[in-house]
Amino acid sequence: MPAIAELLLAELEREAVGTRRILERVPEGREDWKPHEKSMALGYLAALVATIPGWAAAMITQDELDVTAAGEHQTRGVSTNRELLQVFDEALDKARAALGSTTDEHLMTSWKLLAGGHVVSEQQRYVAIRDGAFNHLAHHRGQLTVYLRLNDIPVPSLYGPTADEKAF
Repeated sequence: MPAIAELLLAELEREAVGTRRILERVPEGREDWKPHEKSMALGYLAALVATIPGWAAAMITQDELDVTAAGEHQTRGVSTNRELLQVFDEALDKARAALGSTTDEHLMTSWKLLAGGHVVSEQQRYVAIRDGAFNHLAHHRGQLTVYLRLNDIPVPSLYGPTADEKAF
């Protein structure tokens, strides 16, 4: 039976392919565009999607993370698509390294997500990685596909064909 880290790493690699395809299509010069005043700006959303895989590394190497604290896990804007893909590659590398060096025993230990010092959630690390990194990535990547559509940018196939890519 494969180790939990091996299963998580395989999932990360599968999701990375589709995520890269979406990020490659993010238009430059529209960083401030929003579909609604309550929505995230396109540039921020794209940068968030690019950085989320790196959260898995934090969930392995740190016992907790406060999302309100300044630090390397804060989403920062990028000005070019090249930079966006570089941020994504760096996040993937961090996640791959952390997953490659951890154990099932460690992934079964507790991890905490904090906001302003208050515990938002506490769960086993492997659950936090699935819910807080991978599922979170899929959610925001889905939002990003809507932003692409609303900007008349062809939406690539992810789990099946789109109106723009019939072949899968």
